[in-house]
Amino acid sequence: MRYLKPLTQTAGPQLLDVVDELLRSEMASDREVHDLVTMLDDAGSAYRVDEAEDGLEERVTPAVRDAVRHTIADAAAAPAAGSAADHLATAWQAAYGRSPDPVRAYSESIKAVESAAHAVIQPNHPKATLGTMLGELKNARHKFVFTIPTTAGDPIAPAEALMRALWDGQTSRHGGQAGTVDETLEGARAGVHLAATLVQWFTSGAVTRTA
Repeated sequence: MRYLKPLTQTAGPQLLDVVDELLRSEMASDREVHDLVTMLDDAGSAYRVDEAEDGLEERVTPAVRDAVRHTIADAAAAPAAGSAADHLATAWQAAYGRSPDPVRAYSESIKAVESAAHAVIQPNHPKATLGTMLGELKNARHKFVFTIPTTAGDPIAPAEALMRALWDGQTSRHGGQAGTVDETLEGARAGVHLAATLVQWFTSGAVTRTA
């Protein structure tokens, strides 16, 4: 009942916030959630109910959303990927949820890649990070291969380039005299999709270690 007044007397963006909070409270029935999904779809809303049905998220091209969803499912089914699925799902929600958090979205994206790549790049390094993994690729690149041939004769270069872009792009990792610069929402969303690609590569065996 505490949601009844806000739902009937609130309009505009605030109404979206109330609906989002109601979904998070898990007080809505399955039928009510289904009806909400239908209403949002029929109205062409910029928002949709997320996969977990516990909040709203911005509507993304279905093919793109499904690709990330399948990557999360594949990572969840791969024991060697560790917690990559959980991190990637959290990154997606932080990037596209009703109350986006760019800093968390970017941080979780990096954690997703670290989890997925750990068993391939530095399996014996318990405290491996994306930074140490990049160092491993630089110093022992002959030990790794990527399934797509490269004309430059450097098979690991494509994966390394994406990993480097994600790692170097995290502006909020360190402080300094000039102050910490948080990631933008646009940058965080790009980081999520970049991470999804890398997680898919490592969980599917597209990037492997030969020695």
